[in-house]
Amino acid sequence: MELTVGQLAARSGVSVSALHFFERQGLITSTRTAGNQRRYRRDALRRVAFIRIAQRVGIPLKDVAAVLAVLPENRTPTREDWARVSACWQAELDRRMRHLQQLRDDFTGCVGCGCMSIDRCPLINPGDELGRLGAGPRRLIDN
Repeated sequence: MELTVGQLAARSGVSVSALHFFERQGLITSTRTAGNQRRYRRDALRRVAFIRIAQRVGIPLKDVAAVLAVLPENRTPTREDWARVSACWQAELDRRMRHLQQLRDDFTGCVGCGCMSIDRCPLINPGDELGRLGAGPRRLIDN
């Protein structure tokens, strides 16, 4: 059974305009009826869920499109297919988590010391060593 755009929107929790956008971006596909109405295969529900989850963790849509492109077109993706595409982002998500933990830990130390001037902090930045790496809060920026 195929879904109308309204049914897909209701089932996925995504607006019709967002579904049209996803389709223009090549993230989902539809067929057209004789009356030129969109129809989506049921696996579009999982694709839309995958897109929403990826967006929630900050994966750019171009990266989502690249991963979705490896899914089979002629059949509904299996759990193994979804596990394979999800694994594509494991290293990136791990890196982001380490970065967020570093931000959390270092931010408290930098702001908590009260000096608010990294070049005068003898404990964390003696001799303004971090200033040679560039402008900005160097401990809070990936190098």
